[in-house]
Amino acid sequence: MSEHRPYTYVTLSLRPESTPYVGISFHTPDLKIRAGLLLTSPRPYLELYSAEASVHVSTTGAGPITDADLTTAHEIFNAAARYLADCEHLHAEQSAEDAGDTV
Repeated sequence: MSEHRPYTYVTLSLRPESTPYVGISFHTPDLKIRAGLLLTSPRPYLELYSAEASVHVSTTGAGPITDADLTTAHEIFNAAARYLADCEHLHAEQSAEDAGDTV
């Protein structure tokens, strides 16, 4: 069995006359997630972070909530629910396989 070591992968792409692109991949059990309302100007935020990097999501232009912001929030919620369901399903399968290996 290979060892799966945790890591965070960050890429930055800068090309002439193009919008810069930043990619962040978290593959660590140390990932933290928090959400709330900013007190300085009441708007929601969602943050995913580790010691190596963070991603902060909030409203368009840090302004009032738009229909697009609501759509994004629903997409985040649905994607998180799918991620949870996939993790639970695969964890159950892997646990069953591990139990079978010890028999």
